[in-house]
Amino acid sequence: MKALTFYLVFPFIFLISILPFPAMYFLSDILCFVLRDIFGYRKKVVMNNLRNSFPQKTEEELKVIYRKFYSYLCDIILETIKTLTMSEKSARKRAVFHNTDWLDKIYEDKKSIIVVMGHYGNWEWAGPGFTLATKHQLLVIYRPLSHPYFEKMMVGMRTKFGTQIVPMNNTLREMVAHKNEITATAFIADQSANPESAFWTQFLNQDTATFTGPEKISKKFNYPVVFMNIKRPKRGYYEIFPELLCNNPKEAGENEILIAFNKRLEEEIIAEPHLWLWSHKRWKHKREKTV
Repeated sequence: MKALTFYLVFPFIFLISILPFPAMYFLSDILCFVLRDIFGYRKKVVMNNLRNSFPQKTEEELKVIYRKFYSYLCDIILETIKTLTMSEKSARKRAVFHNTDWLDKIYEDKKSIIVVMGHYGNWEWAGPGFTLATKHQLLVIYRPLSHPYFEKMMVGMRTKFGTQIVPMNNTLREMVAHKNEITATAFIADQSANPESAFWTQFLNQDTATFTGPEKISKKFNYPVVFMNIKRPKRGYYEIFPELLCNNPKEAGENEILIAFNKRLEEEIIAEPHLWLWSHKRWKHKREKTV
């Protein structure tokens, strides 16, 4: 049944992927109307997240962000599909990397790095952008899909330009295996974390469980931590700016790296809030109250 589902759906995915960009974004506008205005996909989740994150904003201001977010969400969905057939030339043009000189210096010093980023901008295109513009071998930590056929498709899309991907459960083992290589291990670090092992902090005006893996691993290997700041100057184009968060993690205080990451991501979200994944149930976990 899983194979049948895949082979029925894949032709439509492929057809979308070969559309010229203007046609793809026209389709995105239609999809946005259907998801937002007809079905109201996750409307309650999105609006609750926005209200709790920006209590100072009026309902009218929140609705503007809400509408712009769904346009961005549909773009992200189709842009991800576009990766299936996107050329290297197009990947370089649409995800431009900046300020790579200091990363080259780190590479020349034979230092691996840890990359932290959020569900902001286009994190899928940021992978090829990094791989094609820098010298480090990119290893992306990810959660595999449960559907084996779509998982195989996504693996092919994410690795087509040389990026390597690592299932989250194999993170430490793979990093040890690559210890003698010069790598950049990337974490999408704003995902919901296990409340029992999470670091709790204030993020977007809310008590938030933060995934501790990036800090623990950066301290273990003492790899510098780099934040990937993604800008969207116009539709279909992204610019990526790496920023050094911590050069010597073993000397950083407890949770210092996590706090720095959350602060930088929060600053970007506040600046352009519609470019973050508001439909994600980021605050589904609550901290247990202690007596």
